[in-house]
Amino acid sequence: MAKPVLGILTLYLNESKKLEERPIYEKMIAAGSKIGISAFVFTPQDVEDEEGKIHALVYNPDTKKWSRRWVRFPNVIYDRCRIQKSARFQQLLAFRKKYAHLHFLNRPLRNKWTVYRTLGKVAAFRPHLPLTGPYQTSDDVVQMLRKYPTVYLKPINGTGGRGILRIDRTKSGGFLLQGRNHARTIVQPRKVSRGGLTSALSDWDTRGERYIVQQGLNIKLPNGRVHDYRMLVQKNGAGNWEVTGCAGRIGPARSITSNLHGGGEAASMNALLRHWIGDESDIAAIRKTAENFGIGVARHLESSYGALCELALDLAIDRSGRVWLIEVNPKPSREVFKKAGERDTYRNAIVRPIEYALWAYKQRKDQRSHNSSQSSATRSDANPEQLLIENIIAEFGHSHG
Repeated sequence: MAKPVLGILTLYLNESKKLEERPIYEKMIAAGSKIGISAFVFTPQDVEDEEGKIHALVYNPDTKKWSRRWVRFPNVIYDRCRIQKSARFQQLLAFRKKYAHLHFLNRPLRNKWTVYRTLGKVAAFRPHLPLTGPYQTSDDVVQMLRKYPTVYLKPINGTGGRGILRIDRTKSGGFLLQGRNHARTIVQPRKVSRGGLTSALSDWDTRGERYIVQQGLNIKLPNGRVHDYRMLVQKNGAGNWEVTGCAGRIGPARSITSNLHGGGEAASMNALLRHWIGDESDIAAIRKTAENFGIGVARHLESSYGALCELALDLAIDRSGRVWLIEVNPKPSREVFKKAGERDTYRNAIVRPIEYALWAYKQRKDQRSHNSSQSSATRSDANPEQLLIENIIAEFGHSHG
């Protein structure tokens, strides 16, 4: 009996067809071979529509070598495509539209502003959401700075800390602007007067993107470096949401973000909270609150936008122990756990999507069998030849979905 097949959908980073997460895919494919599901990697560029085939990247765990092979469409698709400004991303959107009938483990999530409004409809979530609004003019920043000493400007679709600007009120009545450009490079801090803020904001490189303005939080450690926490929430092998792990991230000196790609360091959540909060009973309560919140957010976003299999929540915890949601990432990296020395968590973070893919495939197969038997029972008088054709069509559809 043939194994079910998982297709890991990604995007090349450049025209040389470089893949960002190849070592992760190797581990995923190896894990799949052990539990009974085959897997390959592909991009929309590798799809031959007319032939209904894919020129896939196939990894052999025994020889530890990659090769190209023509394959049929997989039974299940795990979308790992991150937003990028390129023709490749437009090809992804076209692929998702054309093949929407296939079995995707995860549907696209919306932008930061839409996700914020969706979560804000739930009363239990509101205490964990920093005030956020769309950025249209400098007045939006000025109004928020009247309420809070720190405000962030963020691209509505940005990832990895790119294009983020922090504005702090200073004791002199002016403002301090710090940020990272779209290449993640730290921008030299700049002081401006109250009257010079509008001009400074207009000079910020937005790349024509839409932005949000967000309440800043007190997350600076005593050494002046910012920190936050990356929580990974995933579906497990029984189809249930579960917190895989949560690790701390500490930004480099002069950075306004803690992203590892931007030079941040990783630490265990407990170690960082001991340094930040201190009391062990408080830490246990904070962790429980954060984990319940994370699972609640995952369930609500899935009910709002469709199938999801994993989410990363970037959390801030203030001095009083209050948990805040900075943003949600639907295509999370796992490296923070490895760098924090949490190898079991790192392994689980890699394996769980594969275990969930196998469970989801079996569930769909059982549902189709159930639907087929119900249909046959209610149509026993149907033309036998017509039933045969419909069964062939159903089998064909199953092998592609």
